[in-house]
Amino acid sequence: AVTDAFMGAVEAGGDSALVNPRTGEEVRRLDARRVFSTVARLAWLSGEPGLIFPDRINAANPTPLLGPMESTNPCGELPLLPFESCNLGSIDVGKFVDRGRGDLDWERLGEAIDDGVHLLDNVIDANRYPLPQIEAITRGNRKVGLGVMGFADALIRLGVPYDTEEALAVGERLARFLEARARAASAALARTRGPFPNFPGSRWDVPGAPPLRNATVTTIAPNGTTSIFA
Repeated sequence: AVTDAFMGAVEAGGDSALVNPRTGEEVRRLDARRVFSTVARLAWLSGEPGLIFPDRINAANPTPLLGPMESTNPCGELPLLPFESCNLGSIDVGKFVDRGRGDLDWERLGEAIDDGVHLLDNVIDANRYPLPQIEAITRGNRKVGLGVMGFADALIRLGVPYDTEEALAVGERLARFLEARARAASAALARTRGPFPNFPGSRWDVPGAPPLRNATVTTIAPNGTTSIFA
């Protein structure tokens, strides 16, 4: 867990506190550049250790009144509160290419996004939870994570090379569309089912903005298991 203060010490050539995450107490101080260099070298050798940036994560925490996020799920794509879970699903965008127009079929993709958010919201209520703490926080925030898979397949069918600025533009447009449509779908569910219980005081509780059914609506998962299913 790398803080903004640590990265500042790396830039300035100073030292940084080594803090016990269980107690919050400073154990000793280390040369920040030496630590960062060691982390980088070992990451190149083995892929570990991975880094998370808790200050950046908590700047986007949708429910700050419930406390800070301390870590992520095992694959790293989803910061969560203690005991929290999130239901993930992915749309295979490779199956939404309209070759005749040389573009994605945005209308059909939007309908799939609506269905995906609805499905994942249902899963929260259909689940059987192993611990009461998991059930309480999951039902309280109703986080879902709808993402995409098959992006490379979509680019192939669009005739767009993967390593180009055009591919980045396709990805940016897709991500904006996914986020906006998924949030609109969550707002529509909130009108009929009610907002997530911890909505008051959340970052979405803004005057004039529609309530949301889910504290989060999107994430991009590694898709290891879901790709096998697909």
